[in-house]
Amino acid sequence: MNGIEHGSFQGTSWSKEGSGSPVILVHGLGMNRQMWQWQIESLSPYFSVIYYDLLGHGESVNPEIPCQLSQFSSQLLTLMDGLNLECCALVGFSLGGLIVQDFALNHPEKVNSLVILNSAHGRTKSERKEVLGRVQQAEEYGPASTVEAALKRWFSTDFSAKNPDILNKIRSWIMANDKDIYPEIYRLLAECDETLKDSISAIRCPTLVMTGENDRGNSPEMSQRMAALIPNARAKIIPALRHMGLAENPQAFNSQLVSFFKKVLK
Repeated sequence: MNGIEHGSFQGTSWSKEGSGSPVILVHGLGMNRQMWQWQIESLSPYFSVIYYDLLGHGESVNPEIPCQLSQFSSQLLTLMDGLNLECCALVGFSLGGLIVQDFALNHPEKVNSLVILNSAHGRTKSERKEVLGRVQQAEEYGPASTVEAALKRWFSTDFSAKNPDILNKIRSWIMANDKDIYPEIYRLLAECDETLKDSISAIRCPTLVMTGENDRGNSPEMSQRMAALIPNARAKIIPALRHMGLAENPQAFNSQLVSFFKKVLK
């Protein structure tokens, strides 16, 4: 495709499309930078969109074990330095949403605006126990053991029945993950919302927090609590969608992203 740059910098594989203010997209656990394919077309006419593979995902190198949230923030900082970016907007999905929160707290001068998508916040003991159960399953049996239940949580039944190609694509991404690295990063996802929940009130940049109405593990209540804690934030709940609304109904999210960034990236 014309107009797309690809590169690798210190072990991080990235792509870039469009021109204008830089917007960096940070994907979720088990995915890779291709998960943003449903957003690029809407964002790239207005912004310089950069999307990359997290450590242990896609074409990027593996993280050191045990995984720490700081490793993923450092990866993002190194990428920004490599691309000569002084400051940018960040969009993080699920695990990526936790990474961009951590990055905004530790490098506030580098972030002019923030979007947190379908991310957990302050899980209850029972909610955390449920996620840790899936971590244990991944440790014992690998990524393939978690994928079918994940797809049921992530997509509405009707969409799943009508769009097997999209589900097959996402299934293949998850199953491509390293069987030893994947559960380590999954454990980070299961636990790191706890370390962030009392800190995010220090985030000062304009922030949009979004999730799907039916995303049980990253609920509207969680998004609303985050938006209430961050001084310059608002929450937007997208009706009827589960975890992977970015793929199920891209325009519902994309229109919000474009509108938000046009307002704050003047």
